[in-house]
Amino acid sequence: MNASAPLLVPGLADLAPSYKGVLCDVWGVLHNGVDAFADAGAALQRFREEAGGTVVLITNAPRPSAPIHAQLERLGVPRAAYDGLVTSGDVTRARLEANSGKAILHIGPERDRPLFDGLDIRLASEKDAELIVCTGLIEDEAETPDDYRPMLERLVARKLPFLCANPDIVVERGNRLIWCAGALARLYEDLGGELTIVGKPHTPIYEAALSLLDEMAGSPVPRGKVLAIGDGLPTDIRGAVAQELDVLFITGGIHSSDFGPVDAPEEALVRRRLAEEGLTARAATPYLRW
Repeated sequence: MNASAPLLVPGLADLAPSYKGVLCDVWGVLHNGVDAFADAGAALQRFREEAGGTVVLITNAPRPSAPIHAQLERLGVPRAAYDGLVTSGDVTRARLEANSGKAILHIGPERDRPLFDGLDIRLASEKDAELIVCTGLIEDEAETPDDYRPMLERLVARKLPFLCANPDIVVERGNRLIWCAGALARLYEDLGGELTIVGKPHTPIYEAALSLLDEMAGSPVPRGKVLAIGDGLPTDIRGAVAQELDVLFITGGIHSSDFGPVDAPEEALVRRRLAEEGLTARAATPYLRW
């Protein structure tokens, strides 16, 4: 981040000539869980069609890619906006394949059960479990992490490993903040439990996404030509910085209240928050648009 250059840019068009590939977050950038952001989808489509770039979506969704493609279509994200998609669920499934035959305690809503389809594992009760896989809170609009504290204390006492399929702490659903699996993972670790996380900001999901980007582009994309786009400082931005990728920080997402008016963030506040977090960004903009 060049302190003398403007950080805030009008949109992706200002950066597009410098990049051949984009790794783009989904929830908070392309949609809010209820509606798609039309300008965001259009911006990625123009990056592909006008700038000749390749776009891979990278999301901490704890389900495999197939149902996420369907969800994006249902919300109104155009399929022409992206070439490929990698989810935290995809990477979690790869880990579970190495735990063939294990009894799994699933903590999360029923809608996340496709994560386990076709795997040689068995879903078990708390009492019989050998491994915990957490995809979220079961009733995420009504519960909080503290509702799970007694159960997590029992599981920590048994020294069961905890695999977190979605490292997000919270996401926006419409105009509400909803607790995610990362909040339970944080509590489990605080209680002394053994924790494994595979989604953003951790390396496994980036390895999968960058590999898919190369495949979709038809040849290796130099990492200096890849732009990561996201709104979450502890996940999207920290993960991309750790991978030495340039970042377009979307300030109007989950941190929007920190930067003044949502539509016109104060650059000094954005710079200060990035510095406090030990992070950098090539540029920032309130919403993804061309």
